[in-house]
Amino acid sequence: MIIRIYRENPNPRSIRQVVDCLRDGGVIIYPTDTVYGIGCDIFNPKAVERVKQIKGLKGDKVNLSFICHDLSQLSDYAKPIPNSIFKLMRSVLPGPYTFILEASNNVPKIFKNKKKTVGIRIPDCDIIRKIVEELGNPIMSTSVHDEDEIIEYTTDPELIHEKYNQVVDLVIDAGYGDNTASTILDCTRGEVEVIRQGKGEI
Repeated sequence: MIIRIYRENPNPRSIRQVVDCLRDGGVIIYPTDTVYGIGCDIFNPKAVERVKQIKGLKGDKVNLSFICHDLSQLSDYAKPIPNSIFKLMRSVLPGPYTFILEASNNVPKIFKNKKKTVGIRIPDCDIIRKIVEELGNPIMSTSVHDEDEIIEYTTDPELIHEKYNQVVDLVIDAGYGDNTASTILDCTRGEVEVIRQGKGEI
């Protein structure tokens, strides 16, 4: 299924339709402020396993991140962070960044790697943040992205639907996406380390 949702003033009825799909264990493809993402409810293990299979991710401790609605959810899923890191997050979020933080006990085990860390995204995209707000907890975040070369299906939601409609339950068409992923920042050592330079500038 593919549904059209506009980035400005997303239709609340459409948002609820997506949330109902997530609550039923569905896997969705959704827009962000960078590339389109594939995700599900972080508290549905079967759905998380489906996403891993779609992406070809193997093993229990793969690096996965999730999308929060705003900074208020940080205290639920990350251990207390230094004021300097929080100030940085507050200055650039919502935005095209993934922050690697120490995971709290509320984070499902599948999202904790050997270092007990978790990636947090708060995209500058009203659609996905409203979905997360309505759902009441974060959703999993992994990119519809070809690591070898930039190809058209990573940005065109109709082509994304053609490629993935047999393996996901719903694709959100919010117009063309970007083809540059988020900047990944590791904040677990007291200072910020750039793991991947993406769309976000530091």
